[in-house]
Amino acid sequence: MNLFVKRPLLFCLILVFISHFGSAKNVNNTPIDKLTKSKILVYTKNGKGYVHDNIAASVKCIQSLGFENNFSVVVSDDPTVFDEANLKQYNLLIFTSTNNDVFDNDAQRVSFRRYIEAGGGFIGLHSVTGTERNWTWFKMLIGETFSWHAKFQSFSVVNIDPSHPAMKGVPMVWTKEDECYFGKELYPGIKVLMMHDLSTLNQEQTDLITKNAGSYVNYFPAVWYQNFQGGHVWITTLGHDKNNYENPVFKNHILQGIKFIANQFNGIHYENAFATDKNDPIKIK
Repeated sequence: MNLFVKRPLLFCLILVFISHFGSAKNVNNTPIDKLTKSKILVYTKNGKGYVHDNIAASVKCIQSLGFENNFSVVVSDDPTVFDEANLKQYNLLIFTSTNNDVFDNDAQRVSFRRYIEAGGGFIGLHSVTGTERNWTWFKMLIGETFSWHAKFQSFSVVNIDPSHPAMKGVPMVWTKEDECYFGKELYPGIKVLMMHDLSTLNQEQTDLITKNAGSYVNYFPAVWYQNFQGGHVWITTLGHDKNNYENPVFKNHILQGIKFIANQFNGIHYENAFATDKNDPIKIK
């Protein structure tokens, strides 16, 4: 065989090797878990108004998950962390039971938005839907803004996408004590993973349930995800009680959400960020 034949053959073999081994897979041909070695910022600041007593417990939960799953956790309630140069070190951000205005100024809001546009990950726990209620872009990122919750009680949440990776180990019907959150201004891009079964709520508040459920009638979104403007988002409205964060089933729920978003991460690419104002229109592809 002459060199003309050998070289194309060698080139083809190299391409096969790269295509087979160069992707994010291990020797068993399963996706590599990007959560390992990830760096996560947990943000806890609340604006004026109600502050949940679950924040310390949720932080401890995430820190323990980090220790168990080999990712690092930085915790802050200081809005000055929202600076592009600082944010680029993080694979994802977690807002845990944040509420009302959590940024000091619009420059911080723009930095946060540009982080998302650059490919950053975002996770919101429980009352995150009550965060930045006057910022339209943020409400679209979250997927809704808080309207009302039924009183704390036992009710059922239904897993409607059990094959989704974020639902690994999550019960098909999860009956737990919590606050059933409702929202308004729902963004149509969200993809619902779990829903509140409204028929299992105490019907003493029927009028308020009906009013806030709107056209949903029997069920209402409880957990969802979306790809939004370059970033990746996972939201759970569950987790009011601080004791949730010591419960193995709930801890797994949080872990699978973190793992799902971490595995979407492909680096922070500020060349893809375009916003110069917090209220710049979103890009429709």
